[in-house]
Amino acid sequence: MFDNIKKNFGFGMMRLPMNGDMVDYDETCKMIDTFMDNGFNYFDTAHGYLDGKSEIAIRECLAKRYDRDKYILVNKLTNDFFNKNEDIIPFFNSQLEACGVEYFDIYLMHAQNAEYFEKYKKCKAYETAFELKRKGLVKHVGISFHDSSEVLDQILTEYPEIECVQIQFNYVDYLDPGIEGKNCYDVCVKHNKPVIVMEPVKGGSLINLPKKAQDIFDSLNGGSNASYAIRFTASFDNVKMVLSGMSNMEQMLDNISYMKDFKALNEKEFKAIEDVCKIFKEQDLIPCTACKYCVKGCPKNISIPELFSDYNAKKAYNDWNSDWYYSIHIQNKGKASDCIECGKCENICPQHLPIRSLLKDVSKIFDKK
Repeated sequence: MFDNIKKNFGFGMMRLPMNGDMVDYDETCKMIDTFMDNGFNYFDTAHGYLDGKSEIAIRECLAKRYDRDKYILVNKLTNDFFNKNEDIIPFFNSQLEACGVEYFDIYLMHAQNAEYFEKYKKCKAYETAFELKRKGLVKHVGISFHDSSEVLDQILTEYPEIECVQIQFNYVDYLDPGIEGKNCYDVCVKHNKPVIVMEPVKGGSLINLPKKAQDIFDSLNGGSNASYAIRFTASFDNVKMVLSGMSNMEQMLDNISYMKDFKALNEKEFKAIEDVCKIFKEQDLIPCTACKYCVKGCPKNISIPELFSDYNAKKAYNDWNSDWYYSIHIQNKGKASDCIECGKCENICPQHLPIRSLLKDVSKIFDKK
């Protein structure tokens, strides 16, 4: 299924360059052109990304400007946008229209976990996706996944027709007991399913490192922090695609520089990553990827990812900027202490974070009584 994919690096369209609340089409077009000119052709979107603006950006910046056979386009069936089987086809058709295409190369059952899987089965979502494949409207059917390796094994056992699995996979989550990066990867190998990697730099958390960790990478004399993170994931045999959510040309050019002629990490680089992981564990930072799934349903309008970022920066660097940014992030929004502990955020968090408890930790540092 990956025969038409030119390289093992994809453009995740979740964090695009913005002009205020709108996608910067001019900059996005330049980034897509640079991506394509360097031999890459894999694009990943979902209806919920940027409140629907990601799909429109696909249409305006990609579909209208390139022949359909020149790129691979991935979209997803997301839990929030259907409640019964009859909702799925109209939603799917709206996605085709929004993206300006006649088919999707890969259609993923989005963010599968134990709870969502039961809903998708009840609504016969998998069966509907397989029927779309038979009609030629979808070339391949897969899943994106956020749960335990046990649940992943169940899904792949019940639906062996699944052709690929997109998992969160990066060097700090590799042995994390909550994310189970290694275990989920191993389940994919067991079922002979190619792996697509999301969050290789953990929502940017692996870019700005604590000084001790930065010193380790600096000692290697070459390569950005992102390069070590992305190359780590791409070094695994069953990983066929690594996605990066690039929001500016600088990130695009950096990623292209080491993925155009990809080389797996060497022994010295793997050892450096192992040492960096030890430092992260010592820091005890909040492993939030800023996907913002938690924000939409928050009754107190708390910008949870931003407040977690402020907390991590304070803990890692202990500078005044963290307090300043916290004050910005709560303007016309809820403070950490405003949490009413309804639990909606924890139910949807792909990282399975104890958000209610963590907000109390944030409040202790930033909210002055």
